[in-house]
Amino acid sequence: MSFHNYFVIPSRAGDRWFSAGLTTSYPNITASSGTCLSDLLPCKDSVAPGCKVFHVPATDSSHAVEVVLEDAVTATFAELGEQVVVFQYQGKFHAIDHRCPHSSYPLSRGTPFDIEDFGVRLSAAIRCPKHDWSFDLFRGNGDRGNYQLKIWEVQLRPVAGAEIESEGDSKIEGKGSEMEIAVWVRRKQRIG
Repeated sequence: MSFHNYFVIPSRAGDRWFSAGLTTSYPNITASSGTCLSDLLPCKDSVAPGCKVFHVPATDSSHAVEVVLEDAVTATFAELGEQVVVFQYQGKFHAIDHRCPHSSYPLSRGTPFDIEDFGVRLSAAIRCPKHDWSFDLFRGNGDRGNYQLKIWEVQLRPVAGAEIESEGDSKIEGKGSEMEIAVWVRRKQRIG
């Protein structure tokens, strides 16, 4: 006999987690000096774009596919709506809609920066280069009007059985290796 619990909402297929790659494949953007997300930046022993863009179908996010950055920038209005930009800024991973909520411009061309007050870092934001509007990376609030940037959830998970060799100080005490960590992303859950 099966009982249905009416108080538990089944998870929607469009809200599943998907892997966005290893943390080591993302450069850490540290300077708020006007670095565009799509610029090539130093990453380990090579260079890589400062962000990755994924096409995530609204019906089933487990079918997410990484999009070539040049194709993502020239995407149509509808295609931008199903894309997410993942990047690392000041050591923290962020995932946001690729489409600017104000002008539908690709935010992979945006510039992350710190929100400061008298030298105290309050938050971080991204500036859309089309009209110079900015959006908070933690809450999604725009600096003008009632525009809201969609923020995605990000989790860092260790990769089972994978280790990388480190030189000198390691994160795992007493061993010469540290765990590989993967970035997992999903749409922010609606409450209620």
